[in-house]
Amino acid sequence: MEIKKLDDLVYQTRRDILRMVHAVSSGHPGGSLGCTEFLVVLYHEIMRLNKNFEMDGINEDLFFLSNGHISPVFYSVLARKGYFPVEELSTFRHINSRLQGHPTTHEGLPGVRVASGSLGQGMSVAIGAAQAKKLNDDSTLIYSLHGDGELQEGQNWEAIMYAAGNHMDNLIATIDVNGQQIDGSTDTVLPMGNLKTKFEAFGWDVLEIKEGNDLNAIIVGLTEAKNRIGKKKPVCILLYTTMGNGVDFMMHGHEWHGKAPNKQQLADALRQNPETLGDY
Repeated sequence: MEIKKLDDLVYQTRRDILRMVHAVSSGHPGGSLGCTEFLVVLYHEIMRLNKNFEMDGINEDLFFLSNGHISPVFYSVLARKGYFPVEELSTFRHINSRLQGHPTTHEGLPGVRVASGSLGQGMSVAIGAAQAKKLNDDSTLIYSLHGDGELQEGQNWEAIMYAAGNHMDNLIATIDVNGQQIDGSTDTVLPMGNLKTKFEAFGWDVLEIKEGNDLNAIIVGLTEAKNRIGKKKPVCILLYTTMGNGVDFMMHGHEWHGKAPNKQQLADALRQNPETLGDY
């Protein structure tokens, strides 16, 4: 897809995120905005997807969102990719909606294969799916996304060790390194040191995307990650993003991790992100 078309999707996805969260005065815009470019590129440029959604995901790449609180960006990208009607975004966080605050499976939302949001569990799920692919001689890939603060959960490191020890070289796990979590900076809450060194010490192949909100950099980084599969090591991408990216008053701090904009703030944010594909 042309960069201009991807850029249009980024602007429209940001609008979707902002409008969804504002409408119910609830949700997580900061991390959603920070990961917008990544998920737009992943779904529209990188992943091999079947035309029709099936839960088993045979012969197609699978994506697992571990940091499920950034569901607004996930829902928008799925809808704009055609998994379900864009109009359904207006039901975000409503009672009996398929679009709950954290992705769920009991309502059967196309594109969602696992309930997520209990932080630390997504790495285990992704590794299990990668192992199932190998057992089924399915050469397609597993992608996953995790928050940097989420790595403070110990279950991750057991799973990270298991993936390397069992040569899960069909897995590309991306860490959203924005340095922020709900209570402050990650360095303030619980410093995690050098993530690149840690993943490498656990036996992973690690690459970094320093400009994690740049479409071209993401395309290059994800393409390089795909080139590294099949070499006996799982692949980790450290994606350096800015929380709240694209909305000047939401950027850089932790304050907008889980805070909805009011009416005036929404209007200000939307002015910074012009409509490109039509609001729902």
